[in-house]
Amino acid sequence: MNTLLWVIIATLINGFVAFVGVFSLWVKEDLFRRILMILVAFSAGALLSGAFFHLLAESLEHLPVSNVFAYMMIGFVLFFIIERFLHWHHCHRHGGACEVHPVSYLILFGDGIHNFIDGVIIGVSFSVSVPFGIITTLLIIGHEIPQELGDFGVLVYGGFSKVKALVYNFLSQLTCVIGGVLGYLFSTRIKGAVPFILPFAAGGFIYIAASDLIPELHKEPKLKKSLSSFTFFLIGIFFMFLLKFLFEH
Repeated sequence: MNTLLWVIIATLINGFVAFVGVFSLWVKEDLFRRILMILVAFSAGALLSGAFFHLLAESLEHLPVSNVFAYMMIGFVLFFIIERFLHWHHCHRHGGACEVHPVSYLILFGDGIHNFIDGVIIGVSFSVSVPFGIITTLLIIGHEIPQELGDFGVLVYGGFSKVKALVYNFLSQLTCVIGGVLGYLFSTRIKGAVPFILPFAAGGFIYIAASDLIPELHKEPKLKKSLSSFTFFLIGIFFMFLLKFLFEH
């Protein structure tokens, strides 16, 4: 089979990971609402841990420390500006509250960048060999499942319906296909650009976790539920760190 076809199939399979949240369609609304905060907490931890242990760590292997943190700050500031824009243009008032919180759009934007990078990595891997590409794809899918579940929870929490969250999450995930095709066709050129993109995406993820998700966890007044959310926040951090450890060993 043509190697480019392998890339397209692999990235499409990775795209369907976005539907991991479909289980919630059969869960009672009250129960789903109770676990939403857990998903938000897990996603906050996973985003922070992924940014530091995966994206920034990978960048530091190829770029000077000052450059990495400069690109990270650019990503952080740009996401701040984007959120300001979304507040101004996407906040439709209804009873004094936004129908869809801007963090929902930020998650989609940030996830789109992240998935594009994943696609580039898959495409470059298949340019090395098909077996190496398949292994890389499996590793990325394993990394995506918990993150996409957390992102789905954040989208619903931010005001999306469950069906809309699934569809938009899937569309965001499809940037992986674009990245995969470009990564394969221009592997020798794009490969050198990935270290510059990674810290930019890391800055965006750090902003989302620190500015939008973690403050939501502080709104829980009950100690028991607050400790539960904090536990899943730590689980998100540990899970991404564990993946980093397993992949390197």
